[in-house]
Amino acid sequence: MGPLPRTLELFYDVLSPYSWLSFEVLCRYQNIWNINLRLQPSLIAGIMKDSGNKPPALLPRKAQYLASDINLLRQHLQVPIQLPKDLFSVLLEKGSLSAMRFLTAVNLEHPEMLEKVSRELWMRIWSRVRDEDISEPQSILTAAKKAGMSAEQARGLLEKISTPTVKNKLKETTEAACKYGAFGLPVTVAHMDGQTHMLFGSDRMELLAYLLGEKWMGPVPPAVNARL
Repeated sequence: MGPLPRTLELFYDVLSPYSWLSFEVLCRYQNIWNINLRLQPSLIAGIMKDSGNKPPALLPRKAQYLASDINLLRQHLQVPIQLPKDLFSVLLEKGSLSAMRFLTAVNLEHPEMLEKVSRELWMRIWSRVRDEDISEPQSILTAAKKAGMSAEQARGLLEKISTPTVKNKLKETTEAACKYGAFGLPVTVAHMDGQTHMLFGSDRMELLAYLLGEKWMGPVPPAVNARL
């Protein structure tokens, strides 16, 4: 019997494009490395407020860099990510509260669907179906349907996003990320040998492999079909 898998927690928000990149790479490695990947839907707005951080798009030079960075990462990581036409509206006005509450409800009642529904919500903002408003209930339902969830299941979960159970769970998960030291997303937390390591950003995978004692084979490991 081999060693038990190490637990990795990925704290993410679909409003964060870099969260999507971390998400896809870790999903590719979850059956290669000896890990138990736990997806943790969180609210980036709450983390930014708690830490006093500001969205990078508010600074003109960072916003300019973001556009070129995403273009390069799309090719390198093979994730079909693109900036929405009205980036400021998406990030600063519409937000992701309803979407992240919906994912929290999915995680509570249908955790086996969390990966696929999360991916479809990212797709609606950052990819082929660009400029879809994930703050709109119908957009969330469409994402759930594309992920394979029945209309009845999706509607039932959507009805629960304003319940204390769902709201408190999202708050607790966001607060947990803050306690680990998060000042933005994505955050990957590795639990191993009685220690906890918090890594920020989507570009810490090689360091994560080193911590885990696993082999890093690039963002698209061999024998993994990365097409989305």
